[in-house]
Amino acid sequence: MAAESSAAGSMRKAPSMEWRWVSAGEEEEEGEEEGRAGGPAAVGAVGRGGSFESEDEDDNDEGDDDDDEEQEEARQKLIRTGPSVDWFDVEGNEVSVAQPLEDYEEFDFGRTVFLALQTLAVVFGDIGISPLYTFDVMFNKYPILGEEDVLGALSLVLYTLILMPLVKYVLVVLWANDDGEGISQLFHDSAGGIFAMYSLICRNAKVSLIPSQVQAQAEKRMSSFRLKLPTAELERSIKVKEKLESSLLMKKLLLGLVLFGTAMFISNGVITPAMSVLSAVSGLKVGIPNASQDVVVMISIALLIILYSLQRYATSKIGFVVGPCLLIWFCCLGGIGICNLSRYGPAAFKAFNPLYIIYYFGKNPFQAWLSLGGCLLCATGSEAIFSNLCYFPVRFVQSMFVLLVLPCLVLAYLGQAAFLIASQKSSEHIFFSSIPSEAFWPVFLLANLAALIASRTMTIAIFQCLKQSISLGCFPRLKIVHTSRKFMAKIYIPVVNWLLLASCLGFIVLFRSTYDVGNAYAIAELGVMIMATLYVTIIMLLIWETHIIKVISFLTTFLFLELIFFSSALSSVGDGGWALLVYASGLLMIMFIWNYGSKLKYDSEVRQKLSKDLMRKLGPNLGTMRAPGLGLVYSEIVKGVPATFGHFLTALPAIHSIIVFVCIRNVPVPVVPQSERFLFQRVCSRSYHMFRCIARYVHGLIRLGS
Repeated sequence: MAAESSAAGSMRKAPSMEWRWVSAGEEEEEGEEEGRAGGPAAVGAVGRGGSFESEDEDDNDEGDDDDDEEQEEARQKLIRTGPSVDWFDVEGNEVSVAQPLEDYEEFDFGRTVFLALQTLAVVFGDIGISPLYTFDVMFNKYPILGEEDVLGALSLVLYTLILMPLVKYVLVVLWANDDGEGISQLFHDSAGGIFAMYSLICRNAKVSLIPSQVQAQAEKRMSSFRLKLPTAELERSIKVKEKLESSLLMKKLLLGLVLFGTAMFISNGVITPAMSVLSAVSGLKVGIPNASQDVVVMISIALLIILYSLQRYATSKIGFVVGPCLLIWFCCLGGIGICNLSRYGPAAFKAFNPLYIIYYFGKNPFQAWLSLGGCLLCATGSEAIFSNLCYFPVRFVQSMFVLLVLPCLVLAYLGQAAFLIASQKSSEHIFFSSIPSEAFWPVFLLANLAALIASRTMTIAIFQCLKQSISLGCFPRLKIVHTSRKFMAKIYIPVVNWLLLASCLGFIVLFRSTYDVGNAYAIAELGVMIMATLYVTIIMLLIWETHIIKVISFLTTFLFLELIFFSSALSSVGDGGWALLVYASGLLMIMFIWNYGSKLKYDSEVRQKLSKDLMRKLGPNLGTMRAPGLGLVYSEIVKGVPATFGHFLTALPAIHSIIVFVCIRNVPVPVVPQSERFLFQRVCSRSYHMFRCIARYVHGLIRLGS
């Protein structure tokens, strides 16, 4: 059985090999070189994978006679060689796992409970606050005239919750993460978000417009292949891959969509604190009827300033506290819903009949269409579930949503609908008005705390999104602080934190109303959702090889619904959505310009690097004086001699006796072991005294408390 298993394993995965013509003498030399380098896949040394040792190889003379060429061709034969990948470059992106596998045994029941609380705090904070404002924004566009209006709106909310967060994100989109999932991802990065899907596509098809970013995943794509049976899905996947790789327009379109989606997601992260905190503090008008909107705005601004001032510690210290708070909040939502259902009757359960949606639109189609933007607010935070996936395994997040988050949200909306059916006097501050009077102030304080947690959730998601965009060369480099040595995803970006605070305060001061902020909120959320739908469709075709009927069903269902929601949200551009579109356009312009400039810079360095023939002509002295000392030359490229070094040779009277070309790589780990921080390789022959060094650091090069 063991032999059969081994054989089966060797058939599923085998070394990727290439064939080429070589002469007999060259074959012997390669055999000796393989022995010195430790085999074809010798990493970090000079082996056949590396291209630097071959820079000074003697080429065949161009002046050979025809007879010599014929004899040479006769001695040539086809041999199997290793993959043409620069293993030195590959290892520059690989760091051994610092966390031992034995740590998996530490996950007992207490640890599981702790992680469950952390999941609530990090992943579900945003969607947990949606009952505060969903019905308020909906009925601002669609006045309540009877029980059927309430049931129609509730039916819309319930099925939106089922289709968007549950079916689309929790059951489908979560699997489109960049590094897979599992218990190991509790210590390693399972990246989520729009950029994670783009990175996943780039690793399976050569569609990246930044060559240096493609090389980071070269080992996974070139060192092995999986043997698959020919199917219609596999053939379709190959055709999609060929189409993406051969079309420059498709590459630019993919990059443009991911930049647009990221700009909308960051804008969503700016709107979330404004909407959440403003809605929570607005409950003060229910407890104190004389409270003015100015007081609400001032308290909201004060709370947000406190929140962002503590954000530096929120990812490491405060995170241990907010988990239990959010658990109490979800239980409170469910408890209030059950209390209202028992007090006002179970009539709200009729909303599970989708026919009430038809009646809702049939009674007043235009106003029902306008209220769709407010209806989508019940699904806000869906993208944060995916973007914060790097903290927890996929199945853990799915279980928490299905077993706790979704039931509590459904009960909360059922309770509010039961209250509205019994008391149709007002459609303002519905959540706080439905709270029993004896429990109002404790729930009010808990709601404000939950709103701050929701704001924190989106801020953390933005940090993760920007880290991915920086690593792909689509955003300016920023200082990233890792706040934990065990959980690599816990990061803090100081500059972004304060810019988010300033932007959030600007939106609150500009709009001052939850209704106008809600209009902008819906536009941002829908922009991200549409991009996610398109990218998951490509992943289904290219990577998952999903059956075409399932792909078409997914695309048509969700894209159709999201476009309808989006059209409704765009109808409110004049009521507040214009500011968000301007903000997102500015972010999109920054990312596009930075990406374009990064590509031009890299292409220029690759194109202008010094040739091997020039280095041979200059000789070991490089055509100048070699003075004692060590010279470091920074370069983005990892092959050849950078053009900047040529400027040094012409401008300086002497050059150091030892030259080291330094390339810095940011690797996605919290700690780089000291023994693996620097990789060296010789450039040219030994007499040149020139070396290549790859220095590997975590993103941002600093750590909190270091």
